[in-house]
Amino acid sequence: MSEYNVAPFARLVDRFNSLPGIGHKSATRLAYHVLEMPEGEVEDFSSALLVARKTIRLCKYCCNLTDKEVCSICSDDKRDGSVICVVENPRDVTAIEKTQDIHVKYHILHGAISPIKRIDPDMLKIKELLARLSDGTVKEVIMATNATVEGEATAMYISKLIKPLGIKVTRIAHGIPIGGDIEYADEVTLSRALADRKEI
Repeated sequence: MSEYNVAPFARLVDRFNSLPGIGHKSATRLAYHVLEMPEGEVEDFSSALLVARKTIRLCKYCCNLTDKEVCSICSDDKRDGSVICVVENPRDVTAIEKTQDIHVKYHILHGAISPIKRIDPDMLKIKELLARLSDGTVKEVIMATNATVEGEATAMYISKLIKPLGIKVTRIAHGIPIGGDIEYADEVTLSRALADRKEI
């Protein structure tokens, strides 16, 4: 009997296959690996998934992932609160932080405007960003969205909303290729892009 006819195994493969970037072959390898793990490790793995899903939430200020009401970046008084770096997703924050070039605060949009994918501005964390700009503390907003059509459109849309507030809006510059995602850029590329940002 083929292992694919074993319902629990097939379901496990299907669950791994549903993850982004995991094809059927990789999903099958992962399923076999899980079956070879000691039962205690499997329980620990499944517990980690459940705990992460139940306890991780969005920071009340920047919308980054956190297990507290306010994330560690927003609660860090040593960061420059007059500059907010706007990114598409939490992975981009991790990538930019690796450069160690800027010590600012962030705002995570959780996506980009995309008519094709039916993602409109109201589905992003744009209202939350504008609310953060209302007290006059922020002097510059760095648009660090991806160098894609969607990322560019999102940066332009948000910049048009912010400019009337008298806040400087800049865009990360050369170094991030068109069509490239920030999370995959190396530290040197990101450093140059951040250092050479332009006002938009």
